[in-house]
Amino acid sequence: MSSKTKAVFLDRDGVINIDKNYVYKIEEFEFVDGIFDKLRDYQSRGYLLIVVTNQSGIGRGYYTEEDFQKLTSYMLSELKKEGIDIAKVYHCNHSPEDGCECRKPSPGMLLKAKEEFDIDMENSIMIGDKDSDMEAGRRAGVGECIKV
Repeated sequence: MSSKTKAVFLDRDGVINIDKNYVYKIEEFEFVDGIFDKLRDYQSRGYLLIVVTNQSGIGRGYYTEEDFQKLTSYMLSELKKEGIDIAKVYHCNHSPEDGCECRKPSPGMLLKAKEEFDIDMENSIMIGDKDSDMEAGRRAGVGECIKV
């Protein structure tokens, strides 16, 4: 039996919050209905919750890294109020043209989390709303990929 940690990898926009294209302001951030219950359920079943999000709006100059961090702090504090602990938020701030290894569909963010938290990828789950999320999960060896 593996002593490794199992995780749920979560895309942010479209999974945790309603995707409104380049969300970076707190007043634009709106949690998806039912997300708190879903996350509490996974957490109660022993899954580590990890966010993996492409944020090309930073690379494109639509908003800053500071804007992203401010919104992330808000999101984490709201989740904490609901009894939900996110282990870590990984983000890629590159645009698709940059060809980096962290931007989904590349598996870079998931593989970094695997290393950092000793994650059992085969018994982990990727939840996303785009084909690129599913591909990143598959390429990282995640056992189950769920498109919402």
